[in-house]
Amino acid sequence: MRAGFDIGCCPILYAAQVKTRQLGWLLTRFPVNHSDNRKTTQQRQRVSRTRQIIEQNQNAEEIDITRVVESIMLDAIDANSSDIHIEPWDESLVVRFRLHGVLKEFEHLPLELAEKISARLKVMANLVNYETERPQEGHARAAGSEGGVELRLSFFPVVRGGQGHSFTRGEKIVIRIFDPKSRSFDIDQLGFDADTSATLQELLTRPTGMLLLTGPTGSGKTTSIYAVLCHLVRQCGSSISISTVEDPVEFNLPQISQAQINHAREFTYPVALRSLMRQDPQVIMIGEIRDAETAAIAVQAGLTGHLVISTIHAGSTAGVFARMINMDIEPFLLASSIIGILGLRLVCKNCPLCAMPYQPDPILLKRVPEDVRKDASWRRGGGCETCNDTGFTGRTALSEMLTVNEPIRDAVMGKVRIRKLQKMAQEQGMKTLWESGIFRAASGEIPLEEILRSVTEDPLA
Repeated sequence: MRAGFDIGCCPILYAAQVKTRQLGWLLTRFPVNHSDNRKTTQQRQRVSRTRQIIEQNQNAEEIDITRVVESIMLDAIDANSSDIHIEPWDESLVVRFRLHGVLKEFEHLPLELAEKISARLKVMANLVNYETERPQEGHARAAGSEGGVELRLSFFPVVRGGQGHSFTRGEKIVIRIFDPKSRSFDIDQLGFDADTSATLQELLTRPTGMLLLTGPTGSGKTTSIYAVLCHLVRQCGSSISISTVEDPVEFNLPQISQAQINHAREFTYPVALRSLMRQDPQVIMIGEIRDAETAAIAVQAGLTGHLVISTIHAGSTAGVFARMINMDIEPFLLASSIIGILGLRLVCKNCPLCAMPYQPDPILLKRVPEDVRKDASWRRGGGCETCNDTGFTGRTALSEMLTVNEPIRDAVMGKVRIRKLQKMAQEQGMKTLWESGIFRAASGEIPLEEILRSVTEDPLA
């Protein structure tokens, strides 16, 4: 401390000293990059109810765990977080929020609260609160004071710290937040370009076939597939029978029969689908095609008078065919059943209130076509109170739609390589994720760096 400086005149430093001495957090030992975390600190001081509750108590034993958990939820909702990560680090219980797809540190709590917070959350989700040696998953609805959002909780046993074989056991907790009030299941509101939206809606008018969505975890597949189902309900009303098989059901949709997989009772995708086929459905939504048996039933359903909508993980849109061939599905069945594949990625949008013109790094600009660079209007959010100093407000979808026409169908049956199939789709008019992203960055909607973080020019490289 500098000579002559009275710590009592600075309440922030005084509070920090009290917390360090009485609660043993040892915050001064955490490495901090002040240049990178300045805005995070400002944001934390402005919105953190959790910090206020912790500071009101002299030690961890006096802290009301119910209030702490409630405050974490409220802070996450206020920050528009999609996920909460709570995990023990060497010297603290760290709470991180996923904002616009990126994890941000929010608070460091004393390790003594770890078991109590875990137990409280398990009670909310009707789980076994004393079981810490195996993973658990559950659902809960937050209280009305916390916005009444739906919560999906996952508990995973971990070890931390220790020397040699001396480890301390704990749990990592991840909470996914679903707010029905903030979700718009409308195809026109997902951010698709006009051509993709029109093609998608045309495919939904077909009575049979398979429409597949692909992309990594967190790319907007669930929101998009729910928007597709709601579109069908709006178009057809009560004259259409729609059933889903999901793991888990994330939102309850009107006029749609939704079933949730239960592995403990052997209610799996294949079991559910075989039974569902006798329920006279016109549209079947499968949460995810994960195995050969599910894939085979889905293909047969698409060939026998049903419109099947599902998701599948693959490296690219064209790669979906190779993925399903690896599941022992014959190419001629794929060519006959699949009508379209929609590839998705989510990217952060610039905050309209603080977005300013800027010049991207020249090395990055070299990856942008010259004709696009010439008329580009590059913009990036600077950070303001509205966007919680992130520079972003929400996310939007980049998409590429591969429509299965006669040339593509012949190529699939001929087992052409993925790269050639991808090139054929582009020649048939498919706009790639890269092209979609670059044009939207050039328009100022998205920073160029965000596009390069999310997609690559050659997904098969």
